[in-house]
Amino acid sequence: MIVNVRESKAKLSELIARAAGGEEVLITVRGEPKAKLVSVQPARARNDCKKWASELRKWQQAAPRKNKANTSREIIDELRAERW
Repeated sequence: MIVNVRESKAKLSELIARAAGGEEVLITVRGEPKAKLVSVQPARARNDCKKWASELRKWQQAAPRKNKANTSREIIDELRAERW
């Protein structure tokens, strides 16, 4: 579906519903395409995020811990000591 920017402002809710249903909505300004409304795929993004977080946890557990300081003050003190 192709709509101009004025029409898209007036029918935004309807256009979002169409995009959510899988239809691509092309928005034009003076006849030139400027934007496209498409459906998002939250399940895939959520799965990608979970996969990434799982891999990060594995890396954190496998990596040796160089800095064993417990508080931010101790970390700052150690960093300052390394500089001098």
